[in-house]
Amino acid sequence: MTVSRRTLARLATTLAATAALGTALPAFAADPRVKFVTSEGDFVVELYPDKAPKTVENFLQYVKDKHYDGLIFHRVIKNFMVQGGGYDKDYKQRPTRPTIKHEGREALAKGLKNLPGTIAMARTNDPHSASSQFFINVVDNTRLDPVILPPGDPVTFEFQGQVQKDIPRKNVENHPALFGYTVFGKVVSGMDTVEKIRNTPTGPGGHFPTDAPQKQVVIQSATLVK
Repeated sequence: MTVSRRTLARLATTLAATAALGTALPAFAADPRVKFVTSEGDFVVELYPDKAPKTVENFLQYVKDKHYDGLIFHRVIKNFMVQGGGYDKDYKQRPTRPTIKHEGREALAKGLKNLPGTIAMARTNDPHSASSQFFINVVDNTRLDPVILPPGDPVTFEFQGQVQKDIPRKNVENHPALFGYTVFGKVVSGMDTVEKIRNTPTGPGGHFPTDAPQKQVVIQSATLVK
């Protein structure tokens, strides 16, 4: 089949217009959103796969698997964060998939910080131990941000408000304390619900001696809405 020059010209014009439209769209247009329905109300988080791709992929798979449905916010610290995604109402830990590689430094380099309303992955002291648990920052927690070391050896950098001067690079490059916590999204609606969770009275619960809501906050569902 022969394609006329006029058809080719129209096609080129259409492709150019489409490309221009694509570049004009805001970056968040394609970012997925997850709606949490809880016993204290609803909230929606927007996720950023362009900044923390493996973390977002992991989180969305748990959402699609209905992993979060029926779990609780088991750890609430009013001047810090609210944490959930691991335990059911009997404080039994739900099985998880293998842990994921830490992406905090990459996400920070692309602008994601532990600021109020952001969502980040919880983990143990091992930077690469995150699985399903997450937390929402309710205050400025930029002290949890990863440390990106400057070039050179030795290195001078700031860590939790203190300047560390002329440290041999090999001593700190892979130090667990410098990895911080991976931010991968933020609350875009329903922050009032997060505030309700934040202000719920806490105390002992299950095997946790403190910080467990005395009236359980249950995640009734977590659903991909965009």
